[in-house]
Amino acid sequence: MRTRLLTETQFADLNELLTEFVARLSSTLGSKLVGAYLTGSFALGGGDAASDCDFLVVTDGGMSHEAEHAVRALHAEVPTWPGYWPHNLEGSYAPRDDLSTLDALGRRWLYVDRGHSDLEWSTHCNAEDVRWVLVNRPFVLAGTDPRTFACAVPAEFVRARSRALIETFLADLTAWASFEVSCTQRYAVEAAGRMLYTLERGRVISKQDALAWAAGTLPPEWRALIDQVREDRFVRWDAPPRSRSVERAVAFVEYVQERARSTR
Repeated sequence: MRTRLLTETQFADLNELLTEFVARLSSTLGSKLVGAYLTGSFALGGGDAASDCDFLVVTDGGMSHEAEHAVRALHAEVPTWPGYWPHNLEGSYAPRDDLSTLDALGRRWLYVDRGHSDLEWSTHCNAEDVRWVLVNRPFVLAGTDPRTFACAVPAEFVRARSRALIETFLADLTAWASFEVSCTQRYAVEAAGRMLYTLERGRVISKQDALAWAAGTLPPEWRALIDQVREDRFVRWDAPPRSRSVERAVAFVEYVQERARSTR
């Protein structure tokens, strides 16, 4: 009988995918598998049917050529599986020793992006916010509790990362996403709100919790925009944005940028 996940999500079909995913990794990596973890919205208690599923697999040292080849083959196969979640699995493979020190922040790890089947070497998950979630909101699918090997991330580290991301957010966003689809408009407001929360509070929360915080904390002029983003959560990602919603989203990001500069 296949071993059940140590922690499950509220979605049976996602749990089935993760069970198969972890089983295949365990077979491939053997004793090199330290653990498999969720690090995004599900770890933060905000995962829903429109979320992606962010994971981190931790290994004892680097992978052999054969193991890496097998892991790449697995990710080439996953998007062919039926359902929503196989197209929304995103994460990295991290050597355990990298997680024991902040000096290793920014090293490249094997990474697969949401909706992709090819792995690349990327710094995407080796960041302060991901590590903060791993230690402070551990969601263990299999293996060792990450608090036994991953070092703490001080609040000033996640604040500094948020400040840097806020400053270049619009330019970074438009380099890979288009405001011609509603998903980009919603993401701009969600992400900017979450980064502002982290900057001001030194903690990481889900995008949905960040919207609730923003609605209750920021000036009333942003309430209608935040309500619109929350109402449109399950609108098709490629639907056209509401009239003037893009302009309001850009204005909101600019407001967040100014507020961040004022807190230096």
